[in-house]
Amino acid sequence: MKSDIGNDITFRKLTIFMAFMDNGNIARTAEMLEISAVSVHRALHTLEEGVGCPLFAHKGRNLVAQPAAWTLLEYCREVMQLMARGLEETRHIAGIGRGRLRVGTLYSLTLDTMPRLIMGMKLRRPELELDLTMGSNQVLLAMLEDSVLDAILISVSDTQIDHKALEVMPLFHDDIYLAAPASEALDSSHEADLRDYRDRKFVSLAEGFATYAGFQEAFHVAGFEPEIVTRVNDIFSMLSMVQAGVGLSLVPGRMKKLYENDLQLLKLAEPYQMRQQIALVFARNRERDPNLLALAAEGRMYALGLPARR
Repeated sequence: MKSDIGNDITFRKLTIFMAFMDNGNIARTAEMLEISAVSVHRALHTLEEGVGCPLFAHKGRNLVAQPAAWTLLEYCREVMQLMARGLEETRHIAGIGRGRLRVGTLYSLTLDTMPRLIMGMKLRRPELELDLTMGSNQVLLAMLEDSVLDAILISVSDTQIDHKALEVMPLFHDDIYLAAPASEALDSSHEADLRDYRDRKFVSLAEGFATYAGFQEAFHVAGFEPEIVTRVNDIFSMLSMVQAGVGLSLVPGRMKKLYENDLQLLKLAEPYQMRQQIALVFARNRERDPNLLALAAEGRMYALGLPARR
């Protein structure tokens, strides 16, 4: 169906037209809209051409609205109200500006980072509900790309990020350590050389988790394939197995505080040292979403409050 609405009829011109009809004066309309009187006059003139009938009569330097203009004004108000509702509903369907924010996070970040961000968000936007999803780097990134999540906290160190589509805001770096039971008689006077643990059993996270890629890379540098007893789907289960003596593992330093009495965490020797970059990630086309702006602001505050090195 062909539309009778030509290029001369735009929302901008209709907005100027409505403002003029309310003010009845070009100078006052220009002042209210913070544009020039010439721009107001031009918009009204080209709108009249686009409608295809006279809207105003000239009386001296003044424009006097004709009956056709008052009819157009009535429909303009309906159109603007309908469009405003349409834009609001469109943003809601896209997950923007609603009262709920869906955030994904690594399990290990639920110890300190995520709770502090949530507490800060509740102060900034007390009416906002936060839905929290925990998973691996791989799963969370896929959910973000499918718009199932609005933002995620992941390790971006070994993750393929499309920087054209995604905004990445770094929060902190974290070193990786060798984890062993507290009862294990390990020499903590020097950094851990993985080659000394060639004959030991290990517990690992499953593929797709942030620490998994570092685990594989470290042992590749060490020159041997570790004997992995089991692979698990969350870091807390993995550390429980280490604590029980099932095997050793490699873990990020942020787990130290919770397990300081139950596990030994030894820094890796120079050839195997690696760091995770933890970052907040969300879609670039959502960067003006007020909820995401609040989350990003809280993330910056969190990052500024951390020591230079974790």
